[in-house]
Amino acid sequence: MTAVFDEGTVTHRYADLGDVRLHYVEAGRGPLVVLLHGFPEFWYSWRHQIPVLAGAGFRVVAPDMRGYNLSDKPRGVRSYRTELLTRDVARLIEACGEHRAIVIGHDWGGAVAWLFAMRYPTMLERLVIMNAPHPASFMRDLLNPAQLLRSWYIFFFQAPALPEAGWRAGNFAALRRLLREDPVRRGAFTEDDIRRYVDAFSQPGALTGALHYYRAAVQQNPLTAREALARIDAPVLVIWGMRDRALGPALARPDRRWAPTARVERIAGASHWVQNDAPEQVNALLLDFLTPPKA
Repeated sequence: MTAVFDEGTVTHRYADLGDVRLHYVEAGRGPLVVLLHGFPEFWYSWRHQIPVLAGAGFRVVAPDMRGYNLSDKPRGVRSYRTELLTRDVARLIEACGEHRAIVIGHDWGGAVAWLFAMRYPTMLERLVIMNAPHPASFMRDLLNPAQLLRSWYIFFFQAPALPEAGWRAGNFAALRRLLREDPVRRGAFTEDDIRRYVDAFSQPGALTGALHYYRAAVQQNPLTAREALARIDAPVLVIWGMRDRALGPALARPDRRWAPTARVERIAGASHWVQNDAPEQVNALLLDFLTPPKA
């Protein structure tokens, strides 16, 4: 259940959200689906899902989140606090002329999607999360030495300038190596895909903007994060690539107190890059979850 991605089938647009202008691509007509990418990605990470969802009768909107690629890159760590990231999603939905949307997020996009669901429950139709732990689960499991070791990069990213220099070294050699070697499926990212990723991170300010997500998350008052937690009653699907090197498998299932409806689908042969490693399985799960059964 895949479709060859043709960039001519998407329309590039910009949405002025007040304090930032976001670039996004749009395809299809129907109920609104917002796709939120992770680090170190941009809208193109959804190239396997956009044509399938649009073909199934959805209006698909995939933004470059603030700080990434062609979207605005506000200066300063505080510009990437989670309340601003979730507000961007709400304002983007409104800019699309809608009051509610299906929200799908991977990695950092998944973290934002979890918090959006808690802070804007009346704007959420359904929620899909891919390899992004529920915030309560992640805060709990960071106390686990094994997960703490897996999450070492979060603390490295707190250093000023050094992470940027490391990522830029050798014309983004680390990014190229990550996309070539980390996925399970050989060729999950083609050389053309990798070139696009390098181009996106070569945009002025893009690398620092992306790293500021991690810096803001650590610097944000933990009490504020805990107070933001709320139960999500909308339907939730979690898709988890089990060969994720950064996030342990125990993080896949959210606590029932916070997401009582959550259904978890584990894909054994996929890595953290689950929608690229196993696009056919992911797309089948999405269509099953999002498409109402016919009477």
